[in-house]
Amino acid sequence: MYYYDPTYLLLIPGLLLALYAQFKVSSTYNRWKQVPSRIHMTGAEIARAILDGNGCGDVAIEPVSGSLTDHYDPESGVLRLSSEVYGSTSIAALGVAAHEAGHAIQDAQDYKPMRIRANLVPAANIGSGMAVPLFMLGLIMSWEPLTKIGIFCFAFSVLFYLVTLPVEFNASSRAVTVLAGGYLPDDEVKGVKAVLSAAALTYVAAALQAVLQLLRLVLLAASRRRDD
Repeated sequence: MYYYDPTYLLLIPGLLLALYAQFKVSSTYNRWKQVPSRIHMTGAEIARAILDGNGCGDVAIEPVSGSLTDHYDPESGVLRLSSEVYGSTSIAALGVAAHEAGHAIQDAQDYKPMRIRANLVPAANIGSGMAVPLFMLGLIMSWEPLTKIGIFCFAFSVLFYLVTLPVEFNASSRAVTVLAGGYLPDDEVKGVKAVLSAAALTYVAAALQAVLQLLRLVLLAASRRRDD
């Protein structure tokens, strides 16, 4: 028998925002990666300059395959830039490289939200993989403690997404500040802001999706208690 679950409607705003964020980051990045910066520095060179200027000379910079795969690895102390950022002089490449350098500086300065996020990784990984199966099993078995465990586990994933927001926003703020402080003219800084703002929207969308999914699980559990 077909069963309509109205709680799925809760997920629609997060899904729509995620789709818009993906479109926005793709279109904005593709636009500004076609525009070369007048300083003629590559992504790797600007990242090196920013790191050296902030006491992070020991952080290595390596190319990595893929598109938008740029990231800072705090465990190895290596900043990895995608090939189209590593060797590109585009405004988009400089913005992305500066953003990732911002994460390395956060690490060096013991930025608290970054530390909190790192500590949440194990619990968030377990929560994202086990929460829904545990929750659904609890519903099937009509065993409330198991549904509560599922919700509790998923809450760690939600917390991870929420803590990620200040980490990413701060890294972008650092990037814009340093690039505007002597590297890029105002019109190019505008492009950097557009690229990083679009990227930030993807993190907002992910956080919203996680919060709405948690709310859905809570409502489903409450509905099952009323039915029982």
